[in-house]
Amino acid sequence: MSQIKQLLLLKKQGLSNHKAAGMAGMDKETVNNYVRKAKADPLGIDGLLKLDDPVLEHRLKGGNAAYPDRRFERFKELLPHLEEEMARRGKTHVTLKLLWEEYRRENPGGYSLTQFRYHYRQNNLASKPERASTILADLHAGGEKAFLDYAGDTLGYIDMETGELVRVQTFVACLPASDYGYALCVPSQRTEDFVHAVTLFLKHIGGVPKILVPDNLKAAVVKTDRYEPAVNRVLEDMANHYGCFVQPARPLHPKDKALVEDHVKLVYRRVYAELRNRVFHSLKELNEAVAEKMAAHNRKRMQQHPYTREERFLAVDRPNLLPLPETDFKIRCYTDLKVSPNCCIYLGRDRHYYSVPFRLVGRQVHVEYTRTLVKVYSEGELVATHGRDSTPGKYTVVNEHLASNSLEYRNLSPDRYVERGGRALPELGELFKQMFMTSRMPPEMHYKTCDGLLALQRHTDPDLFRTACLTAVRFGKYNYHFVLQLVKSRCEGLRQQDPQCPPDHANIRGPEQFS
Repeated sequence: MSQIKQLLLLKKQGLSNHKAAGMAGMDKETVNNYVRKAKADPLGIDGLLKLDDPVLEHRLKGGNAAYPDRRFERFKELLPHLEEEMARRGKTHVTLKLLWEEYRRENPGGYSLTQFRYHYRQNNLASKPERASTILADLHAGGEKAFLDYAGDTLGYIDMETGELVRVQTFVACLPASDYGYALCVPSQRTEDFVHAVTLFLKHIGGVPKILVPDNLKAAVVKTDRYEPAVNRVLEDMANHYGCFVQPARPLHPKDKALVEDHVKLVYRRVYAELRNRVFHSLKELNEAVAEKMAAHNRKRMQQHPYTREERFLAVDRPNLLPLPETDFKIRCYTDLKVSPNCCIYLGRDRHYYSVPFRLVGRQVHVEYTRTLVKVYSEGELVATHGRDSTPGKYTVVNEHLASNSLEYRNLSPDRYVERGGRALPELGELFKQMFMTSRMPPEMHYKTCDGLLALQRHTDPDLFRTACLTAVRFGKYNYHFVLQLVKSRCEGLRQQDPQCPPDHANIRGPEQFS
């Protein structure tokens, strides 16, 4: 390191690389390499000269990315083609130089022949199997597993609207065969965020490992068990979608996923530590910085191996990954609902109604829904599919599901409800009549409202309910909630505005009867 500091001092004095190499007694290419790294370092030559020798050695020999330019990204894409061509060179007589010439024709600014050969040979070197140890070691097959975990410490960003520091969780994944790492910041450890992180990780590596090994997270595991943990239904669906298998690590056995535990420590040193003085103003901005640091981490030369994690990943993991499906996984939620008399189910999460074939009125149906679709099943048969709509209180209706003219639906009709309402209270019958006459929706859409008003009438003082119905007709508010609020308030607001409203008296029960 003292010799390198001599070199940096000579460069600081303005000497050329050739002269500095002669005076320092170093090879010219070695000098070129050190000077290039020193100029690319954020500290510059002056800052590097102030460092202690061990720090400087780590920074110039092991601390910089092996491939800081974009040419390597294009080279990674070409690797499968190069390997295929060289594998059949006995028949085609192709040479690496010929492949380089073809590469330069398509990429004029690409690698020189020396660098092209170097990177190709690094890939071959990384492809060779590890030499077996004299002790029992856990040697992982390429593309077989991916370990998934969260870092214990958190990162954060400043919310631009509130000025508050928003803490986020850091998802960490690792491919054990190559020790290739991935990190992503997500808002929480909830199932939705965990699945989102896993999906982006699989897209990042361009394939699917055969086995996913999550920690015993609440997002991934419903019940922890020493040998057979019950996998979260969502994670199970995701594994089925990608054609892989989920095998959670045993609780209190960190050695089951030791590499990802080590990778969390590496993320602390190479992401957290290097970003400690930076301020971010969005989750996207934070993740861009994390991705940049992780790319540099994967391209650093490993201390005990002559290749980088990325080179090893391209050689042993990428070729053995399962292909990604054509579509990304979407979380599916499940529920069982009863079909109302209006031929609809009510999805409480969206407060929205979806129509179902009339023959299922009164039956229990199974509902599966994603962010975009709602599917309804009855006895294993798909009976309805709707685009998901999160508009509260609205209806998504397929006309064929309704049964206005069906004999099977003859007991439920607008006339039938008007008749029933009139028998209970003439004013209620008039409210039903006006509701069906003025509505633009199919009559089935109001059957549930009618059932609700009939039930409310049975438990309400007749004079009070009569007043509520007259008020609803007067203002054209033919819905259950409007009448219910009038009953609960005992029409107090109306009496203050309308002197002709019937007065309150002892026969009218208090609001506690309707709560």
